[in-house]
Amino acid sequence: MVSRSKIYIRKGSIEEVVQLSRSIPEFDNPHGRDVYEQRLKGKRHLIAVAEIDKELTGFKVGYDKFGNSSFYSWMGGVLPAFRKMGVAAALASFQENYAKEQGFDAVILKTRNRHKNMLLFALKSGFEIIEVETKVPSKENRILIKKKLN
Repeated sequence: MVSRSKIYIRKGSIEEVVQLSRSIPEFDNPHGRDVYEQRLKGKRHLIAVAEIDKELTGFKVGYDKFGNSSFYSWMGGVLPAFRKMGVAAALASFQENYAKEQGFDAVILKTRNRHKNMLLFALKSGFEIIEVETKVPSKENRILIKKKLN
């Protein structure tokens, strides 16, 4: 376990995100390069990656999905060995700063009920639940959450 190492956040690439996502256990079937290219093509977007001691530790991908004042935080994750070290918070802060700079006034993301840690992290970070899509089983419910940017 790494301790007291500096987290470095930078703009990353689709290749880095695809590589990282293969090692995130919550992703049952991680997206390939083609899905990322299709989603991001022609849209304002941000691919952010986190590094500790030059090792990739996490990522966050978002884009202008809605064409309004909300930035959609689409995909993200932190490798298990680097959780609870502030990586997710650093990535979220980087993404929120980008969204503000681009003129967005909110960040929206969707998670599943089974991703409790993600949901708790978002709620503690100032997000509010705005919609729930009911699924069977209920652990697959989609939860849409939004954070206003000041």
